[in-house]
Amino acid sequence: MTAMLEQTPNRLKDISAALHSGTLLQSRLMLNGLHPAEIASLLESLPLEQRELVWELVDAEHEGDVLLYVNDAVRANLIRQMETHELVAAAEGLATDDLADILQDLPETVIREVLQSMDAQDRQRLESVMSYPEDTAGGLMNTDTITLRADVTIDVVLRYLRRRGELPETTDKLFVVNRDDKYQGLISLTDLLTHAPTMTISEIMRYDNEAIPATLSGKEVANLFQQHDLVSAPVIDTGGRLLGRITIDDVVDLIRDEAERSVMNMAGLPDEQDMFAPVITSTRRRAVWLGVNLLTALFASWVIGLFDATIEKMVALAILMPVVASMGGVAGTQTQTLVIRGMALGQIGGANARRLLTKELAIGAMNGLIWAVVLSLVTTAWFDSYQLGAIIGAAIIINLIFAALVGVSLPLLLRKLGIDPALAGGVVLTTFTDVIGFIAFLGLATIFLI
Repeated sequence: MTAMLEQTPNRLKDISAALHSGTLLQSRLMLNGLHPAEIASLLESLPLEQRELVWELVDAEHEGDVLLYVNDAVRANLIRQMETHELVAAAEGLATDDLADILQDLPETVIREVLQSMDAQDRQRLESVMSYPEDTAGGLMNTDTITLRADVTIDVVLRYLRRRGELPETTDKLFVVNRDDKYQGLISLTDLLTHAPTMTISEIMRYDNEAIPATLSGKEVANLFQQHDLVSAPVIDTGGRLLGRITIDDVVDLIRDEAERSVMNMAGLPDEQDMFAPVITSTRRRAVWLGVNLLTALFASWVIGLFDATIEKMVALAILMPVVASMGGVAGTQTQTLVIRGMALGQIGGANARRLLTKELAIGAMNGLIWAVVLSLVTTAWFDSYQLGAIIGAAIIINLIFAALVGVSLPLLLRKLGIDPALAGGVVLTTFTDVIGFIAFLGLATIFLI
């Protein structure tokens, strides 16, 4: 696996070099020798004109899988280049859960043709997956499962599997249902192969493995897989009927997407950003966030303006203001990052939020005291004013305590309001710590120095 990871960037580099040299036949052979995920990575890394050329070189049998791996923005661009019959062929080669992921991105005519080409059972499976939101267990599940009855023998099951000839990918267990398809338990392939053929499934099946409700959120699904070291898990509806299964590869994709979404949201960018999108499109998307940031910056400047007379009388205040704001911003970001991570892992709730707040306030106070002493000594030596040193020390303590308060409470408040803390938390937190720092520092200076 390590060798494969090391080879991938080199192979992508070789293909790019072949494209630049104009050897299209060599480029086609090298390109289609890659895994679809690697082809997708190459497409995302290319400017639009080169991307169109490379996409023409991808074999039709790989197009569906490549569309699945590229991000939404790039996928939409590639779909616009494809003919209807090409899109239908690409979609028909996908598994049900994969098809559900991209079906809504396809034109209406293509969707109708794909649905008409499916048999009744596959169409019902697809509708089952698409009836649930994408970020739930139902939206993540794969309907390709193997089910058993509890009263059959192991020998019967093994003969059935041999006749079947193959198992769905990432199959480590089979699911036991009754005649109404209600989930009863599961049996691992290891148990199936290591017990006597005359034993019945009911004798070796496990009843303690609870199925995942189809409405469970994707984050909670990921936590379950991580906590219980699962490779696959059954998904049931509200009536206990088995709908499908979730596999570890789907969970890995989910975790990766969540990580990318958090990083992009912190910069105020769309979840799926095309690195080589047209300039106008990218400018429009970023302008909104820059506008929000401008408003918060103007608010902080307005607060400073309230103390313009104080600053005019003592230039040292203007020199030291960024220090107070920066210390509060860093302290608040540390706390907020810890809280957002805890919320994502399901470790923070109403039962322990108050204890966490108390702890963070104590940390803020202690760090404030430590760095207040340091900064007071530096300021006193620099400007030869112990009063200014004492004031900036007090401002640091106040700002770090309030930074801890906001760092804990803001993500919890945003979650209650249905807003992603990673998207809005950074700007609000920075504005708050800047304003509190300026008010504390300049306010104390106005009272005691001017």
